[in-house]
Amino acid sequence: MIVADRLGNKRLARLLPALVAVNLAAAPLVAWSYRPFDSTDADVAAKGEVELEFGALGFLRQGQETFLTAPAFVINFGLPDDREIVLQGQVQSQLNSAGGPRRTSLEDTGLFLKQVHRSGGLQGLVGPSLATECGILLPTIEGESGVGASCGGIFSERWRTATTHLNTAFSWTRQHRPEYFLGWILEGPNAWPLRPALELFADRQSDAPLKRSALAALIWRASDTLSLDLGIRAARADGSNIYELRAGLTWGFSLLREP
Repeated sequence: MIVADRLGNKRLARLLPALVAVNLAAAPLVAWSYRPFDSTDADVAAKGEVELEFGALGFLRQGQETFLTAPAFVINFGLPDDREIVLQGQVQSQLNSAGGPRRTSLEDTGLFLKQVHRSGGLQGLVGPSLATECGILLPTIEGESGVGASCGGIFSERWRTATTHLNTAFSWTRQHRPEYFLGWILEGPNAWPLRPALELFADRQSDAPLKRSALAALIWRASDTLSLDLGIRAARADGSNIYELRAGLTWGFSLLREP
């Protein structure tokens, strides 16, 4: 187990507002990090609360090509009735080129509505938590220009010794092709400040080979509002091996001032 000294936490807390250019008086909330995964959990931010998932460092190697995949962001804004708005995107810069020009693009852009349909273990109750997340795949910059859609179901359960999340999703891609996704996350005990996690997923577009991925991660809950993460992923897609490093943070704050 890693114990951070108090001075280091204070310095990091001062730097975070500058990183995200937010000048707000933040009220406490618990930030359960679901970085650095591709799947998600069956929980949402409370009304008026914002959860920022920020990928500060990411490297991806696919075949002979290497990319810097940062910064990446997911912004979750809590709505009434156990819902939240999710906005996401990721800057991808090519570091080398296999015969073509290098480029920088904004990838994985989307706008979604997430809804908890059954409150359970993730909300401090008994039994599974169930949610859906549906929305629009937005056009990318210097990437895919079309518009698509995606809708998925999420099952989460928390026990004293582990937490698990199962994701299924169907997408109509920006190239107007059907795509199917199945993902599973297993985390260590939620009470541990530093907990290990594993994610497996499979993804397939019509008339294309199955994509398979495995990610091992560590998540450190530095405070009630801040979690740091590190993940290493290996995958196989389109006949190429993929290796990826992800590192970032999840920071939660409230836009509603306490009376």
